[in-house]
Amino acid sequence: QVQLVESGGGLVQAGGSLKLSCVISGREFSFYAMGWFRQAPGQEREFLAAIRWINSNTYYADSIKDRFTISRDNGKNKVALQMNSLTPEDTAVYYCGAINDIAFANVYSWRVYDYWGQGTQVTVSS
Repeated sequence: QVQLVESGGGLVQAGGSLKLSCVISGREFSFYAMGWFRQAPGQEREFLAAIRWINSNTYYADSIKDRFTISRDNGKNKVALQMNSLTPEDTAVYYCGAINDIAFANVYSWRVYDYWGQGTQVTVSS
């Protein structure tokens, strides 16, 4: 059973930074990609960033690509999201997800992800 556990959320002032982590467990790690999404109340889950497992290629949403950085730590089976210059509009629940190892997947769509963590709340105060 694959499990994803996010951590690192919290309350931060506008302009501040947070680093989210997602630890993966449950089987030998062979995924197509890992991704970070967020969801604010009443809104659809929004793609932020993804990283390919095989070559660590990264993908970003235009809205955050200059402020957020995704990375992976193979040795610790962890994927991180460094978030800088946060604004109140970044307030949401942040989720990490994983896509099973297949030939191709659209990493930008939450619908193709096979596994999700429970989410971690990020609140940015003005």
